[in-house]
Amino acid sequence: MARIFDVIEYPNEMADRLVQRFPEQGAGDFRLGSQVIVRTGQVAVFFRDGKSLDTFEAGRHVITTANMPLISGLIGKAFDGKNPFSAEVYFVSTREMTSVGWGTRQPIAMQTPNQGLGWLLLGAHGTFGMQVTDPQTFVGRFVGAQGSFDMRSIKGRLVNSIVQSATDWFAEVNPGSLMKAQGLLDEMAAAIEVKAQDQFGALGLVLKNITIGGLSPLETSAEKLQSMGLLDAQMYMQLKAMETIENSSQGGGMAGAGVGLGAGMGMGASMGQMMSGIMGGQQQQQPQQSQQAAPAQPAAVPEIMNVTEAADYLKVAIEDVIAMIQGGDLKAKKIGSQYRISKKAIDDFLNS
Repeated sequence: MARIFDVIEYPNEMADRLVQRFPEQGAGDFRLGSQVIVRTGQVAVFFRDGKSLDTFEAGRHVITTANMPLISGLIGKAFDGKNPFSAEVYFVSTREMTSVGWGTRQPIAMQTPNQGLGWLLLGAHGTFGMQVTDPQTFVGRFVGAQGSFDMRSIKGRLVNSIVQSATDWFAEVNPGSLMKAQGLLDEMAAAIEVKAQDQFGALGLVLKNITIGGLSPLETSAEKLQSMGLLDAQMYMQLKAMETIENSSQGGGMAGAGVGLGAGMGMGASMGQMMSGIMGGQQQQQPQQSQQAAPAQPAAVPEIMNVTEAADYLKVAIEDVIAMIQGGDLKAKKIGSQYRISKKAIDDFLNS
């Protein structure tokens, strides 16, 4: 025989979760006269047949047809106080969640006219706050039949909205250089908060207090830019052709000619001018070919790293590093809005 609940509540503090289902499995059986106890910082949402229906704010409530009009109208005569009605109740936390870490999984592209390949790929990280403002919409969009729901369950979707808004900002403002972009972090954060607000709102959320801890340049290559749709096929083939000429004539890449793919070539100049410049550079360097440069040594790994350097060292996304730090798996020191991680802490983590 199904259990009939006379008291509906979730007394535990919802500090680390957004939603708690009651009961955790199966549908609850309730009836007129049952009590619903909702604590401060909670909203109770009744959910039935895939829809978010009646809600209760903080306080002690007794179920009646007056305060459950949608449920009673849906069930009809069966909802008469004698026969129980089935539904699930989701207790939704309406407290603000602060200092949620975010980081880019995919690079943000910034145009750099007349510099290098014309684009620079960037990594970004920071924090944001969020709050459930429309519990019914939130439950309907995310929850389904899950028993509980924490920030990690939806973080990826929210971070994607933030990164997309950052990408839009770069396309509109176009700082043109990393140094200029670094000086506009506050303006960038304010713009992202405005741009991402509609996407958060469609999920029943509000975005608050977004910060950007920093921007870091990532490896930029013709192959990467083409894969992101930033170089057309003709431009890509011209760049690769020049690289082939350099390799066959000098036994080294374009970096050997002093005009590497990633720096020194003004994309505003025509391809013919770039070819002439390269060939001229080869003629000037012919007498020096006997003095072949020593192979470049790999850069030393810094003893203290930011999250971008740690992500590169671990070969993972920036967001993964932040998640490991906030989960307590990786030791780090937070200074202001940025993390600093020692190489020893990373090595200890890898060897644990």
